[in-house]
Order: sequence, then structure tokens, then C-alpha cells
Amino acid sequence: MTAPSAAPAERSRPGPVIYRVNPVAKLAATIPLSLALVLTLDWLSATVALLLELALLGWAGLGWRQFWRRTLPIWLAAPLAGLSMVLYGQASGATYVQFGILHVTDGSIAIGVATALRIVAIALPAVVLFVTIDPTDLADGLAQIVRLPARFVLGALAGLRMVGLFIDDWRSLALARRARGVADSGRLRRFAGQSIALLVLAIRRGSKLATAMEARGFGSSLPRTWARASRFHRADAVLILIGTGIAAAAVVVSVTAGTWNFILGGS
Repeated sequence: MTAPSAAPAERSRPGPVIYRVNPVAKLAATIPLSLALVLTLDWLSATVALLLELALLGWAGLGWRQFWRRTLPIWLAAPLAGLSMVLYGQASGATYVQFGILHVTDGSIAIGVATALRIVAIALPAVVLFVTIDPTDLADGLAQIVRLPARFVLGALAGLRMVGLFIDDWRSLALARRARGVADSGRLRRFAGQSIALLVLAIRRGSKLATAMEARGFGSSLPRTWARASRFHRADAVLILIGTGIAAAAVVVSVTAGTWNFILGGS
């Protein structure tokens, strides 16, 4: 008689606690916070959420250099978005500058500040948490916990794994074209040519990958087995509770102070 197959073992993840948290829990923790801040446009709720997030980001396990490198686009995009709202947002209150459609008022300044703070408060924890997610662990969690179709999850995982190869292909194409003397001038023409070549390589590699996965039974409708188990633990529940608590604190403080501005309510 054949022995029954052993249950899949969980993957050990060394390092800070955040790296050992289930990726599904990280996604779930950002949902209530994002919903709470998307439904309102006021500076107080975003400020409360941002301060609480900054107090906890030290436990994320990222060094300061890596933290600033990963989050630099957020710190650049948020002020630009806030500035556009200051210049072109809804006018109300005292007017400070007015030139054509450009106007700076008390209302537009408040909207601009709230917009910038809200972008940072929503994007910052998402970026920091997603940096600590391993794609394979995420695929295991989505298939085993969320119960998404295995074919879709594995296909997305395989496509994500190809991103690194595309970067290497782009560099190889640039070096090859430079060696042939066709990349010395015409930056736009060179970029267009390399993009088409990379697209052709991507289509060919994708076709080969799809054929190989089908040959190995990845497209079967039979229930799949998994090499590693994906389960929820206490740390996962704690992270979800932290995300929910930050969202609740931001809403309660904003409503209590009277700054809550429910966007769907038209106020």
C-alpha cells in the first residue's frame, strides 16, 4: 500500500516579524484604511492615520535607505497633486491669488493639503507592506486562503516572475544595438525600436511558457496540491486589527472634530 501524502509544510521566513506575516493579511490590513481615507477629504483624518503609520513603520524591517528609496515617488507625487488642487481646486473663502482659471483660496488650500496628506497616508503603508511580500507566498495565500482559481493565480505568478527577465532583455538589447552601431543617435527612435523588439521577445517567451505550463498540467481542472501551506496566525490577525484600528481612529477623530467631509455626500 502507498503511504498517504504528508500535509504541506509552512515556509519558514527568517527576519523581522513583518516578513513572516501572511501576504493576504497585509493586503487585508490596507483595505479598511484605504476605504476610510477615500470616503473623506479632510486633513485631520489623513494626519491621524499618517502619524499612527509612521509610529509603526519602524517595525517593518526596512532600513532607512531602503525606506526612502522605495517611498521616494510618494513624497514627490503627493505635493504635486496637492499643489494642483491648491491652484485649481474648488474656490471658497478668502481669495489670495486669481489669474484666469488659476485661483488660490482658503478652500482650495484646504483641499490641496488634504489631498497630499491622503495620498501619503494611503500609499505609504501599501508600498512598505508590499515590499515585504514574496510573490510565491502571495500566490499560495490567494489560492489557499482567498480560494482564487489556481490557474489564474499561477499564471499571474509566472507572469510576474518574467518581469526580471524583461529587464535583463532590455539591457541585452541595448548592448547588442550599441555593438552594432545603431544606438549612437536618435534616442526616441532607439527607444521605439527596442520596445518593439522587447514586445516580440515577450510574446515568444509567453507562448513558450504557456505551452510548458499546459504540458505540466497547470491548466487541469482537478484540485491542486501545494508544496507549502498558507495559514493565518496570531500575527496576521494582529496586523489586520492594527489596520482597522488606524482607520477607525482616523474616522472617530475627524468626526468628533467636525472636519469629516464625506465625498459621496456632496458636503
